[in-house]
Amino acid sequence: MRLALDQAELAVRGGDVPVGAVVLSADGTTVLGVGHNEREATGDPTAHAEVLAIRRAAAALQEAARSARASGAGQASGEGGGERRAGEWRLSGCTLVVTLEPCTMCAGALVQSRVDRVVYGARDDKAGAAGSLWDVVRDRRLNHRPEVIEGVLAQECARVLTEFFRDR
Repeated sequence: MRLALDQAELAVRGGDVPVGAVVLSADGTTVLGVGHNEREATGDPTAHAEVLAIRRAAAALQEAARSARASGAGQASGEGGGERRAGEWRLSGCTLVVTLEPCTMCAGALVQSRVDRVVYGARDDKAGAAGSLWDVVRDRRLNHRPEVIEGVLAQECARVLTEFFRDR
C-alpha cells in the first residue's frame, strides 16, 4: 500500500485526485504495473489509477511472453504467476493494491482482467463498487469474483484525499 500511496502523490502533481494503484505478481514480490489518476493530465476520462496499473501489468506480461518467444522458450513465465501462454492478458494470481475503493468502471476492469485479489485503503461511500455503495467485484452473476481486502492503511489513504480536497 505504501507504493500505491507514493503513486497517489504523483497524481497530485498532475492536478488529479490522489489515487494510486499497484499490481503485484502472484507471489507478491514483483511489481508488474503501477498507476495513478491521470485524467486531468491526459484528458482521458478512463485514466484511473487501477485501469492504468492493469494496462501496464498486462503489457509487462506481454513483454515477458515476447522475450520468452524470442529466446525460444515458447512460453513465458509470469513473474511468480506460473506458466503463461503467449498473448496471455489475464492477471490470474495477481493482486491489485489501490488507495481508494474502486469505482464501477475500475471494478469492471478488475473482473475482466481476472485479478485474484483487490486490496484497498479508504472506502468510497459515494462511488465505491467493491462493497460500500455497490459490490461489482463480488457479484455472483459475473464469471470472476476476486477476493476483496479493505481498510489497509485506511486512515492514511483517506487523509491524502481529504487534504487534496480541502486545499481545492
